[in-house]
Amino acid sequence: MIDFADALTLPRFAVAGFDWGGRAAGVAAALHPDRVRAAVLIGGYSIQNTVTPGRPGSPEAARRAWYQWYFNTEVGRAGLEQNRRALCEALWREWSPTWKFTPEMYAQTAASFDSPDFVDCVIHSYRHRNFNAPGEPRFLEIEKQLAARPPINVPVISLHGGDDAFGTPSAEISAGERATMPQIVDKRIVPGAGHFVPHEKPEPVAQALIDLLARAK
Repeated sequence: MIDFADALTLPRFAVAGFDWGGRAAGVAAALHPDRVRAAVLIGGYSIQNTVTPGRPGSPEAARRAWYQWYFNTEVGRAGLEQNRRALCEALWREWSPTWKFTPEMYAQTAASFDSPDFVDCVIHSYRHRNFNAPGEPRFLEIEKQLAARPPINVPVISLHGGDDAFGTPSAEISAGERATMPQIVDKRIVPGAGHFVPHEKPEPVAQALIDLLARAK
């Protein structure tokens, strides 16, 4: 992301990201607060520790992550390769149970699943985060920095879908969130949105970015 900003000759810029993109936005803001002026993070602080295995989560959290364990098997790789559109549509419906997307809308995104890199990227991501695949050696020192959960020291608004199947946190800003995002401005729960907040409810995302840009210099 920083290389891309350099190519565009952008000395300072704001970021907004969701899911993998939210992680990228959070990493850029944490490591380069001199470049990132503000961040809208859908899902909040999501920087991963890919260096030290953590404690097992709750049984319910493990159940919600069933697809990750599936992708850590060769049967899962073959399943994604052979059933990529059907499998991803099932995940969409599971993660956003109140979202009534049309077949035409899904088809617009599903075309990207035909990329020859799609399966390899998905499988490696879920295996790497679960310590079943090596990372890129040249990023190891950065991964060690991120494993320490560095704070994001820029103004942040975090957004969460009110109907997200992964769970919806309290609207109150927790002590942990203040520790990882010391300059958090607001935490907003988006009613009627599941996991895909930018796709389901783009207006609150745009408004959060506008609100941040109005105050972040």
